[in-house]
Amino acid sequence: MLNNILFVVQILVGAIGVYQFVLSIWGWAGKKAAVNHDPKKSFAVLIAAHNEERVVGALIENLLKLNYPRELFDVFVICDNCTDATASVVRKYPGVYACERFNKHQRGKGFAIEWMLKELWGRQRQYDGIVMLDADNLVDPDFLSHMNNSLCDGHKVVQGYLDTKNPEDSWVTAAYGITYWFCNRLWQLPRTRLKMANFLGGTGMCFDTELLKEMGWGATSLVEDLEFTVRCVQRGIYPTMNYDAKVYDEKPLSFRASARQRLRWMQGHFSVARRYFFPLLWKSIKERNLAKFDTALYTVTVYNVLIGSILTLVLWFDQAAPGAPTFTSIYYYLPGWVTVVSLFVSCAQFPFAMMLEKVKSWKVYAYLLLFPVFLLSWWPITLYAFFTQNNKTWSHTQHTRVLRLEEVQGKQM
Repeated sequence: MLNNILFVVQILVGAIGVYQFVLSIWGWAGKKAAVNHDPKKSFAVLIAAHNEERVVGALIENLLKLNYPRELFDVFVICDNCTDATASVVRKYPGVYACERFNKHQRGKGFAIEWMLKELWGRQRQYDGIVMLDADNLVDPDFLSHMNNSLCDGHKVVQGYLDTKNPEDSWVTAAYGITYWFCNRLWQLPRTRLKMANFLGGTGMCFDTELLKEMGWGATSLVEDLEFTVRCVQRGIYPTMNYDAKVYDEKPLSFRASARQRLRWMQGHFSVARRYFFPLLWKSIKERNLAKFDTALYTVTVYNVLIGSILTLVLWFDQAAPGAPTFTSIYYYLPGWVTVVSLFVSCAQFPFAMMLEKVKSWKVYAYLLLFPVFLLSWWPITLYAFFTQNNKTWSHTQHTRVLRLEEVQGKQM
């Protein structure tokens, strides 16, 4: 009985893998040139900041140099429960608003954004779009121009291209960079081309103001980006990706800090999966809607990782144990070449995505040797997150890497 259950689970996990690979094919071709519109939309740029005095100045200076009419955007820094000089740093820049919030009971980015939006709706000036960034980010000089294009094209929710500003700092930051390049090219871009829902990444996001006023933010979990994505898809609003609107995000240098950050993500992911998977799944079946089915499937990716890791370990130990194996592997019934091809694809898809994205850093390519360690580390992190998923305490990732846009782009040349 147990052997049959494990065999069925192997088939389901394998089917999901094949499904994702087939979708990735739509990301192999180069992107098409975008339609450019004259600057028309106005933006409120919101920067979520908790004790970010060391890095927030670099982002503000970056934003003030954007190739977009200054009268069409304002910058608001949400100084959320700060105990350092973040607000003082912000006030050094004329025309930039330091919005201080103190609430010990409702901590975290989701609550801070919800508070800031209510403050915005009460101001005399209103904006066409709301952009959300993190204090450690840097953005491409044409970032708002690209978001203007997306809003003018009729999109309501837009995710920018997420990149890292420090991929060469350590093997951990390189692993984040590799993951981002893979997701942008072989995960997000195919869904854009197939007119399915893209997934919000927590920063570099743009929202139509009227939509936000209608829906409300309401995303206060540990993964507020995924939560808002699902709420949009439920309404038939599919977030899109603007491939040209680049955002550079700082990633933690150490494995310990990375594990803490990813644990928070997975805890939040379990919460969203419990709340939204079945309602969205039934809706997708009822409406025969592939985009909604795809999003429902994404919400339970965390369970796919959990079950897949446990299943793999069980089969490994079973094969290594003395005597005949107790459990049947799906590969026993498949031709040998299928096993070879599946292993090759699993390994090659990451350097392939890097080549498509024209990554030129030899150092990051060398770090590919350690990338399997980063991937395998998701297993214990996900397992621990499963047993601690009710922990909704927000944890802050410290940012210390002060870089200017010129330095980041110079390393990519």
